[in-house]
Formats: sequence, structure tokens, C-alpha cells
Amino acid sequence: MRPDRIGGGAEAEVREAEYLGRRAVCKVRLPKRYRHPDLDARIRQSRTRAEARLIREARRAGARTPVIYDIDVAGCAITMERVEGRLVKDVLDSGGDDEALCASIGRAIAMIHDAGICHGDLTTSNMILEEGGRVCLIDFSMGRTSADAEDMGVDLRLLERAFSSAHPGLERSYAALMDAYRRRKRNPEEILRKVEEIKGRGRYT
Repeated sequence: MRPDRIGGGAEAEVREAEYLGRRAVCKVRLPKRYRHPDLDARIRQSRTRAEARLIREARRAGARTPVIYDIDVAGCAITMERVEGRLVKDVLDSGGDDEALCASIGRAIAMIHDAGICHGDLTTSNMILEEGGRVCLIDFSMGRTSADAEDMGVDLRLLERAFSSAHPGLERSYAALMDAYRRRKRNPEEILRKVEEIKGRGRYT
């Protein structure tokens, strides 16, 4: 593993970086040998542009996301703010202020959904709790703009499943999250009906 690698997955790696004297991280999309090199470059560049746009648009919508410092489209890399704090997953696992924290998560999700953005991979591992108590959403690599009710319903269903599998016993905290979402989201009824519809599909497949 690279000495400056601090995270990532199959598609990209996140490295320690510096930008104009500031601590930063650089997310680099890695080449895939099974794809033709030209096609691979186009896919990685397109996804790099798309993720940077999503992060910026989510921030404009009022959600906390990392500040982007630089985009290297040719190198398929985004240099951004290093957000200081703890993964929400770790906070919940250690018994933090569950309901207040989850209400903050619900409001953040409502903000991006109201802007037509779905995150695409809403888990507590893709959220950071900063020292001041604000929740920062990270890793929009699977997100999209112009999201419809189905996309937003999948967002919430993924998060619900993440809670049930990774954080059993936090039913009240998840209820606080959804209550905050309902209160903050414009016209939430369609999305909530879609979540129930998605759950029903899962029972019969």
C-alpha cells in the first residue's frame, strides 16, 4: 500500500495531500486493465467531473461537503479539504449522542434531495462528524443529479439497511433521523411511499 494512502475502494484511492500549505486529500480514480485504455480514460474522467459537480452542488444546497481545491481531469483526481472528525459509523458504535446526530443526518439528506441530488451510497461510513457537531457527507462517486423519487427512495432504503445491519439497537435514533428528514424535506410523502414500495419488492424477490 502507498505510504500516503488513507482510504478508498476498488474504483479509487484517497491519499494524503497538501494544497497551498493546507492539509488536503486527493481522490484518484485508478486505471482498470480490463478496459481499453482510451475508454477507461474517458470513463474515469467523466466520473471525476461528475463527482466534483455533485460535491459542489450538494454544498450549494446547504449540506456540508468537503471544499474542492483542484480538479485534475486528465489525471482523474480531485484535491479537496481534509475534513477533521470521526466517521459517523465509529461515533454510533461508541454510543455517542445518537438522536441528535441522526437528526443532523436527516436534515443533510433532505437538503441534497431537495436539490435533486441522490448520494448513491448513503452509509454511516460516508459521513464525518466534525468537532463542532456538523455532519459532512463524503464520497459522492455513486451519486447523480436530476434524481427522481426512485433514486431518493433507494438512498433512504440503503441507509435504513445500513442501520439495521451495522447499528442494531438504534431504532430510536433512526426514527429521529427520519423525523428530521420529514420536517426538512419539501413534500416528503412521495419519497417515503417509494421507500415502502422498495421494501415490498425486496420481500418478494
